[in-house]
Amino acid sequence: MQTKNRRNLIINTTQMVVWVGVFLVPAIVTGTMTGSLEQAVKVFTTGAMLLLPAFVLYSLNYYLLVPRLLHGGRAKWFYIINGGIIVGWMLWDFFGKHPQEFPKEVVEQFGERTLWAMYVGSILLRVFVQCMLVLLAAGLRGVMRSNDAMIQAQEERRKSAEAELTWLKHQLNPHFLFNTLNNISSLTQIDPDKAQESIGQLSDLLRYALYDSEADRVFLSAEMEFMSNYVDLMALRCNELTTVTKDFQVPQEHVEVAPLLFISLVENAFKHGVNARYPSFVNAEMSYADGVITFRCANSLFEKQGSDHIGSGIGLENMKRRLELLYPGKYAYEQKAENDTYTVEVKLQV
Repeated sequence: MQTKNRRNLIINTTQMVVWVGVFLVPAIVTGTMTGSLEQAVKVFTTGAMLLLPAFVLYSLNYYLLVPRLLHGGRAKWFYIINGGIIVGWMLWDFFGKHPQEFPKEVVEQFGERTLWAMYVGSILLRVFVQCMLVLLAAGLRGVMRSNDAMIQAQEERRKSAEAELTWLKHQLNPHFLFNTLNNISSLTQIDPDKAQESIGQLSDLLRYALYDSEADRVFLSAEMEFMSNYVDLMALRCNELTTVTKDFQVPQEHVEVAPLLFISLVENAFKHGVNARYPSFVNAEMSYADGVITFRCANSLFEKQGSDHIGSGIGLENMKRRLELLYPGKYAYEQKAENDTYTVEVKLQV
C-alpha cells in the first residue's frame, strides 16, 4: 500500500509540474526575451485560453472517466461522453468562427478556399490532440492499474507463502516432539538418572522449538547449539555399536538463518542409519564461511523396503518446501548413497 501511494504521489506531482510548465513556459520565455511583463501576461492569457480545454479534458478523463467508467465496467459511457465532448467542441469551433469573419485583406491574400482548408485543418488538428489527451490519460491509468494488479498479486503470493510456512512449521514441531519424547521414554528404562538429566536438556530444546523458533530468523549460533543438543539426545537411545560424532563450528559474526531447517536430516540419519545389531554411525557437521551455511550429515546405510526409505518422509519434504519458499535459488541440496554410506548436504546462501 505504501508503494502504491508513493507511486501515485510521484505520478500526480509530475503531471502537475508538466501542466504548470506548459502554461507558464511560453510566457516566461516571452518575458525574458522581450523584457515586457505586459507581453508575458498577454502570452499567458492567450495560451491559457487555448490550453484550458485540453487540461480540463485530460483531468476529467484521468481522475473520473477512465477509473470510473472505462475501468469500472461501463466503457460504453466512457466513449459516448468523450465522443460527445470532442464533437461538441469541434462544432463549436466550426460554427463559432469561419473565414468570412476574417479581415478582408487576409481573404484577398490567401483566398477563401485556402482559408477554409486551413481552418478545417486546424479544427481536425485540435480534435487529434484531444483524442491523444484522452488516450494518454487512459494509457497512464492502464499502466497504473496493471502495476496495482502486479503488486496485489505479489502481496497475495507473499501471504500465501507465509501461511504455508506457518503450516509447515506447525507440522514440524509435533513431529520433532514425538521423536524426542520417544527417546526420553526409551532412556528411562535404561538409565533413570541419565534420563532425568536429559529432561533438563529437553526443556531447553522445547523452549527453543516452541518459542524461539517462532521467529522468522534466529542466530546461527543458537541453531547450532540446538542441533548439537538434539544430536546428544538422539544418541542416548543408541547402544555401543553406534558411533555418533558432531562438529558444529559456531561463527564469530552474527549470522541469521530460518529455524529448524535441518532437524529432519538428523532425524532421518538416526532413523535409517542406526541398527542395534550391527556397527553403525551418524556424523553431523555444520559450518559457515563466505556467506554460505553448509550442513552435512552422513550415516551408515540400512535401506528399508517399501515407501519408508532413507531420503523420504514428511519431515524431509517439509524441509525441502521451506527451503524453496525461504531461499529460492539460494540453496543446493545433494544426497548420495555409496559404499554403505548415505550422505546429504545442504548449502545455503544467507
